[in-house]
Amino acid sequence: MDGNPAVKTPRIPPSVNGTQVNFCKNPLCPNFGQPASMEVQPRGPGAASRNKDVYSLTGDSDGRAALICGFCGEFPPLKSNLAICEELDRLSNYLTPKIATSCPVETCLNHSVPIPAPRSYYSYGKTKSGSQRYRCRECKTTFSVGEATLRQKRPEVNETVFKLLVNKMPFNRIMEVAGISAGTLYGKIDFIHQQCLAFAGDQERRLPDITIPRLYLSVDRQDHVVNWKLAEDKRNIVLNAVGCADNSTSYVFGIHVNYDPDADADQVEQEALENGDNSLRPAFRRHARVWLARDYQDSLGRSSKESKTTGQLRDKIKGAYDCAISRDDVEVSEIPTVETSLPSKGMQVHSEYTLYAHFKFLEKLFTNVGKIRFFLDQESGIRAACLSAFCEDVRIKRCDAFYVRVSKELTVNRKRQLKADSDKALAEFRASNSEYESLTERDLRHIVIVQRLNDLVNIGKWKDRWLFYPFPDMSEPEKAICWLTDLQDHSYDADHLAWLYSKATLHGIDRFFMQARRRLSLLERPISSSNTDGRKWFGYSAYNPVMVGKLLDIFRVFYNYIETGKDKSTPAMRLGLLKEPVSYADILGQIKQ
Repeated sequence: MDGNPAVKTPRIPPSVNGTQVNFCKNPLCPNFGQPASMEVQPRGPGAASRNKDVYSLTGDSDGRAALICGFCGEFPPLKSNLAICEELDRLSNYLTPKIATSCPVETCLNHSVPIPAPRSYYSYGKTKSGSQRYRCRECKTTFSVGEATLRQKRPEVNETVFKLLVNKMPFNRIMEVAGISAGTLYGKIDFIHQQCLAFAGDQERRLPDITIPRLYLSVDRQDHVVNWKLAEDKRNIVLNAVGCADNSTSYVFGIHVNYDPDADADQVEQEALENGDNSLRPAFRRHARVWLARDYQDSLGRSSKESKTTGQLRDKIKGAYDCAISRDDVEVSEIPTVETSLPSKGMQVHSEYTLYAHFKFLEKLFTNVGKIRFFLDQESGIRAACLSAFCEDVRIKRCDAFYVRVSKELTVNRKRQLKADSDKALAEFRASNSEYESLTERDLRHIVIVQRLNDLVNIGKWKDRWLFYPFPDMSEPEKAICWLTDLQDHSYDADHLAWLYSKATLHGIDRFFMQARRRLSLLERPISSSNTDGRKWFGYSAYNPVMVGKLLDIFRVFYNYIETGKDKSTPAMRLGLLKEPVSYADILGQIKQ
């Protein structure tokens, strides 16, 4: 029953816009992708003949509820489909075309060509109110544009600010170099952010129509700590950003932070009070998506086992499973502490809803991709969100998902030793058979992985089968891989499987995260000291949580479209979105006469 007997709710949260995630997430189960019924189920003898489904419902005194699958015993927690759709709308809003300004003459060829387009328009001074004026090159009509995004003080320094932002220049130094005030700087960051989203939207709206044979995608999350503002309240705001990158092209398809700057906490709290949200199970609430103050306070008393971060890689993997199973909700990894707080402006989103929306977002982008391979950090919430969004693709073998667990805390000397030991073992393996002498190192590695497929290790409650990868490198010196979507139908032979295991890596998204840390001063890792009780503070870190998402959006556009690699190409070029790099000015929409 729900907390308030007077409030009648369906058995599971209702579908919204075709989204229903309340089903078993075990790919081997007949219930995989089959939602539970919303109706109260018949009981007693003959219930099965009266259309009783194969789920039961369980809950605890705090109102958290989960399904129990009658086939396999899995217990997926109930989630709000409304909250997922709301979060998806927030994440994908930039993909919706904005009404663009173009030549007002309906018979002109440029009437459907929006600004900026240097070949179609040129600047023609400004109006008395400061609005930019343009002249159409086709029909010579002059017109003005008064949007706030185009009314910029000192627009000539926009490009300088953009470059300094993505090259780790602290804000105070940017103001000094550009000769601008703090207010002007923050205004320019807003403008750059708007232009970056508009540019990315124009490009990525085309993704569903582009044929891509296959994608090898890495997915992980990164925490970002926001400094406290008041000395009497030294609590951090901890946000996390989930990102997805193509390992082959390095293109980052999304970087999404669990923070909604447009949500009004006072209004939401009032509506939650009026709607009786606090008396309902979380998944049935009108505002299930965001953290309410009462829920945050109640969560402070909860605890779970900490995942092991030291010891052997196998122990770390088992520790992650033990941690997940000890939680009230197996898919929720964020647990508030006395050292953290909610934002004073905007609202923090429950991280699992950002995860679900992130994968729904990807599912919409990848409608024309032939094969999709996900390599996921070992986290139950990421797994559930991925298998939920791509359940049908998993069934038809269009999509596969793998856990990838990497030891990241090893010293450089230890990494070098592991690499040397691996090279030595491979040389000995080559020498063990004369037929191996003429093989390339790649072919030799393939043979070793095929052999290792016979020695997979069962770990954790779910007996997931892990392969310990025998070929370390400096970025991933210890690595284990688990095939999450093994349907046990033997549709892949050993050679195909070995190839997929050899492609398993988190390198694509880890590189983006590393670059973001190195090139965005506000997102550099904070420090903790012995006299702050675990609280963290860093002189360059953000004081306003909205800056985390804005800077990551800006950096993603720089990373995908401007920065070139050794091959002189950008990730967007490798993916096939563009044929050449773009400039800062292209993104900022600066039109030159």
